[in-house]
Amino acid sequence: MTGDTPFSWRRALVTGGAGFLGSHLCERLLDSGVEVDCADNLACGRRENVAHLEDRPGFRYLHCDVSAAACPERLAGPYDLVLHFACPASPADYLRMPLETLDVGSLGTRNALAVAERDGARFLLASTSEVYGDPQVHPQHEGYWGNVNPIGPRSVYDESKRFAEALVTAHAGTRGTDAGIVRLFNTYGPRMRAHDGRAVPTFICQALAGEPLTVTGDGGQTRSLCYVDDTVDGVLRVAASRSLRPVNIGGSDEITVAELARRVVALTGSRSPIAFVDRPVDDPGRRRPDTTLARELLGWSPQVPWEEGLKQTIAYFAALPPEPVPRTQDPAPQS
Repeated sequence: MTGDTPFSWRRALVTGGAGFLGSHLCERLLDSGVEVDCADNLACGRRENVAHLEDRPGFRYLHCDVSAAACPERLAGPYDLVLHFACPASPADYLRMPLETLDVGSLGTRNALAVAERDGARFLLASTSEVYGDPQVHPQHEGYWGNVNPIGPRSVYDESKRFAEALVTAHAGTRGTDAGIVRLFNTYGPRMRAHDGRAVPTFICQALAGEPLTVTGDGGQTRSLCYVDDTVDGVLRVAASRSLRPVNIGGSDEITVAELARRVVALTGSRSPIAFVDRPVDDPGRRRPDTTLARELLGWSPQVPWEEGLKQTIAYFAALPPEPVPRTQDPAPQS
């Protein structure tokens, strides 16, 4: 599925559309001939992420908090597709906005579902690999229920997504809403925010600044990277499939956090050392999706090699004005 692939949708709503992943979804949909309403309150998103889209026919930016009671009335539609991607997704954001994170998973999801039900639209929830917690099953498949601490520092994000999944499932069962769930793993690429607590942008910005790359713990915890173009392709395939059950979308390139830091140093040509710092509470030890369902149901698999994806992401950050790396005594989890 490429950017010029026609879809049956005429008009889509993307909540959180000015965020990293949401902005790429808006762009891909527009490229495919779908009109797009981008709803975002800019708590985490950035207007500049969609600035290049604002003069394009069929695109509209709506400043709207999807958790607010009046928001559905502002999202007039009608829509054929509702992609609910509004949520603080980086550790720096959900630790800073715990109540807002819980609100968007509960009230925000209910409002987005109400819009989809009103218009008879296909609804897709952006969930996360964090619903698996610190997994005892590896790789993680969609039938695994997870190992989550409901009162830990990450719980506001983990539990908001778990509740949102339950709400979507109940809505589909009781109201007949055409709703699906996509569980995303470690997406990276241009338009990520520098120093937001996620490993890829943090390491790249540190390397470009010649500062030590701060790896938490011994760096042996793993992540599975998926370049944003591949994630967007997977998301839209799930949306078009009309599947209700959750579908994992993520990369097969499972590496340790320490190895990721070494890759970034090599690709940037930096002389930055690697510094090991304390590992945060509830930081998951392993992350790799079982994507059998996505391959068999959707014909999806990642196409962008890690080296190409990291080079594209490094080039994006290298072109930005440098920002100082925040110093914190308690490092955020490296998602």
